[in-house]
Amino acid sequence: MNAKQIRVLLIEDHFLARMALQSVFAGHAQIRVVGEAVDGEQGIELYRTLKPDVVVLDLRLPRVSGFDVIVTLRKMANPARIVVLSNYHGSEDIYRAVRSGAMAYLTKDASGEELINAIQNVSRDLRYLPRVALDRLAERTPVVELTPRESEVLVCITQGRSNREIAEQLGIAEKTVRIHVSSVLDKMGARDRTQATIYALQRGLVHFD
Repeated sequence: MNAKQIRVLLIEDHFLARMALQSVFAGHAQIRVVGEAVDGEQGIELYRTLKPDVVVLDLRLPRVSGFDVIVTLRKMANPARIVVLSNYHGSEDIYRAVRSGAMAYLTKDASGEELINAIQNVSRDLRYLPRVALDRLAERTPVVELTPRESEVLVCITQGRSNREIAEQLGIAEKTVRIHVSSVLDKMGARDRTQATIYALQRGLVHFD
């Protein structure tokens, strides 16, 4: 008896990436791609229309981010089963995606066999996290809860901006910037701006796109 076919929706803005995924799935009769979305907003609409078994999505998407797509699709009357396939390797990205409702997290250097395995597991309501994702989560320090303003300051820090430049960019007093910088370093457990930048990138708090 043949296994039930798994209907998959792809949400990926890069054409070549979608073609590569189609190539991977072509050799697996159990998996059928029923739709392709090029941005987060289109992905949400296609999910409503097509009601696929599994969604495979990137996190870096135009219009609506992958994280927001996950949250939206998980709130649907028929909550989505989601496999994240991303270039983001940070522990914070993995944690945030899983916390939002993703059932699997793979990086784009994963093999086609591993992706198929993830889709098959998720279609059966089973979580799939490869060893590298589990190791990153195990290494993850407690979540850094920054205020919106502190997050803006952190981005400026990673860009190498001085307190004066941050003040000019954000339209606040330089004294206020110093307070925010001190708070950011304290919350991140960083000795200086360089260490804060390294931590931010490692944890996926900031991305250089």
